[in-house]
Amino acid sequence: MVIDTRKLTDDVAEKIVEACHTQHNVPDFDHEPDEEKFPDTRPVNHDQEIKWIWEEHFHNAFPDKEDEFLAKKFRHLPFLVVCNHCLHAPCVKACPTQATFKREDGIVLMDFHRCIGCRFCMAACPFGSRSFNFRDPRPFIEEIDPDFPTRSKGVVEKCNLCAERLAQGKQPHCVEASEGAIVVGDLEDPKSNIRKLLGENYTIRRKQVLGTEPSVYYIM
Repeated sequence: MVIDTRKLTDDVAEKIVEACHTQHNVPDFDHEPDEEKFPDTRPVNHDQEIKWIWEEHFHNAFPDKEDEFLAKKFRHLPFLVVCNHCLHAPCVKACPTQATFKREDGIVLMDFHRCIGCRFCMAACPFGSRSFNFRDPRPFIEEIDPDFPTRSKGVVEKCNLCAERLAQGKQPHCVEASEGAIVVGDLEDPKSNIRKLLGENYTIRRKQVLGTEPSVYYIM
């Protein structure tokens, strides 16, 4: 994935997050549950929110690149962060049940049914790209999309790069909502559009010093 920060505005970033979260049944704790369907819903703890893609400040997204002379524009840009689908994914190595696994095409996926909620993967991920369902998320989904599975209490979840759409030859929801700010493609194909973007622009990745080899690049 390549995220062109030059094309991101707050409005576009908001559309991207909404498109991803709506289509993947990500709960919204600001949504009031139906008391008739869910009479025993406990008060919301917003520290336990679920995020697949979200906005972050530069100094949080790129702590190793922060300095006092950083151009002011970077301090106010919306930086979208997401699972990096790392080449050397520590979450895969940490998972004791293979609920987190890496496909041959490089996408890091989750089998929600195999997840035992140990959260070892969350501890292993240096990017904070995983969320844990401390509670049943379903009461906080305004309208469930039947084309994607909902999760249950005690399960970890994260971005899956819209693998279900890629299998149909479609683009991820974030790409379609990004107005050209996000491109997803085959990094191994030297003729792909994403390789062309990387060859023509200066890009950075998050926490490269850790050696996980993130597959998400940011054009500055």
